[in-house]
Amino acid sequence: MKIVFMGTPDFAVASLDALKNAGFDIVGVVTAADKPAGRGQKLSESAVKKYAIEHGLKVLQPLKLKDPAFIEELQALNADLQVVVAFRMLPEVVWNMPKKGTINLHGSLLPQYRGAAPINHAIINGEKESGVTTFFLKQEIDTGDVIFSESTPITEDDTAGTLHDKLMNIGAGLIVKTVKAIESGNYQEVPQPMNTELKMAPKIFKDFCEVNWNQDNQTVFNHIRGLSPYPTAFTFLNDKTLKIFKVEKENVTPTVNAGEYETDGKTFLKFASNNGYIKLLELQLEGKKRMLVDEFLRGVRL
Repeated sequence: MKIVFMGTPDFAVASLDALKNAGFDIVGVVTAADKPAGRGQKLSESAVKKYAIEHGLKVLQPLKLKDPAFIEELQALNADLQVVVAFRMLPEVVWNMPKKGTINLHGSLLPQYRGAAPINHAIINGEKESGVTTFFLKQEIDTGDVIFSESTPITEDDTAGTLHDKLMNIGAGLIVKTVKAIESGNYQEVPQPMNTELKMAPKIFKDFCEVNWNQDNQTVFNHIRGLSPYPTAFTFLNDKTLKIFKVEKENVTPTVNAGEYETDGKTFLKFASNNGYIKLLELQLEGKKRMLVDEFLRGVRL
């Protein structure tokens, strides 16, 4: 069975590697175009492209997915199945091309958390469980019939980063399981339930990342870890942006107003919520590097 793989970040590399190691015939890899990055604005290749070149796989990098030249090149690969992991929305002319269809791996237990940022929103909303789902693509985003899903617990110590890595590895195994099932014809498509209240996972913008200290301690705690390490929660300290990467809760009645901080100037810095404290453990002040709180306090007078 000939497979075209579509993906861009590290999350997708794990699935591509699993498919290759399982012996599938990957006839092409579609990924994002190279983009300028860093201070020197040098062209940066996606993680998927780097992997594909390293393993001698054919790479396609269309700027527009409806470009006739790209469509023609994709058709020439004559794929039986397309596998999409952490890519972008596909036009119907692309996802409807292979005879066995196009499958997607999504980082949630569908139908919950459809959208661009399911991992972040699951933690922000205080969920105790997440997972991955494979499904066939159709017109509306993340709505196709489910093939398989697999769940994993979310612990109080999890951040978006740790959950990302868990789901990346679980998802790689689920992609292989799904492709094997499609190859053998031994699977059942299950429509996503329509009679349930849905929680969505829209793209996260900068304004959403600012911490609202007027909320309760658990809500603030979930918000910060759901945005760590990226795109990162922030607040302001002496009129400078303070990014927050790692915290712990102190569920005691605060003696200062919500949003105000307390520190001994040496070992701790904590901000008050409306019913407790959030103790900062790892942070980054505007213009400085990311550091532990004691290291930070040695260089800043508060």
